[in-house]
Amino acid sequence: MKNTPVLHEWNLQPEAAIALQRKLAAKIIRTDQLKGDVKLVAGVDMALNEEKNMAHAAVVLLSYPQMEVLERHVYEEPIRMPYIPGLLSFREIPCILGAFALLSQQPDLVMVDGQGIAHPRYLGIASHLGLWLDLPTIGCAKSILRGHYDEKALGDEFGARVPLIYKNETVGAALRTRPHVKPMIISLGHRISLETSLHYVLASCKGYRLPEPTRQADKLSKDKTYHEPLV
Repeated sequence: MKNTPVLHEWNLQPEAAIALQRKLAAKIIRTDQLKGDVKLVAGVDMALNEEKNMAHAAVVLLSYPQMEVLERHVYEEPIRMPYIPGLLSFREIPCILGAFALLSQQPDLVMVDGQGIAHPRYLGIASHLGLWLDLPTIGCAKSILRGHYDEKALGDEFGARVPLIYKNETVGAALRTRPHVKPMIISLGHRISLETSLHYVLASCKGYRLPEPTRQADKLSKDKTYHEPLV
């Protein structure tokens, strides 16, 4: 992929970063703006080595709907920001953008291990990344950051879902991606609706709890033996 336009600076104090999140959240598009058929899906995950102060981003490109891995890339750089609740994207996205720059093809859709609009200021890492890349993104989180859902109403079968509610608004869904296994928390990131997000997540599941794009990215982010080939 070509380098993306600069959306903002990263070196911000927490108060300025929070104010920027509120401003950027107003730019999130919550309706479907996918361009044509989805043929390429990217999965994104991160690993952080606090002892070495290094961020390790993994991006995997897969064909859709076959879910065949086409490209795998990792990118490392020093961690730029300490952990501050609600500001994860400022800590991780700079490194993720480095990994995306290594892709030879642009994905039609991006699934991110993290929140979309299911965030205190409606700008989780998937939404923030979607604005930077100007691509449809989906937040595929393993746990809740904000909101609640009715656990008793959620069926155990594959595809069962219930709304995730935050401040009397539906910001995502608890989605059963594997029968009798803890649900994933799915929220739209940018340029896609919640219903369409759920459709693509379910279509990308291959018998595991995590959809295949983020599952492959999760594996790659933890693979200490993988190194980018020298060009």
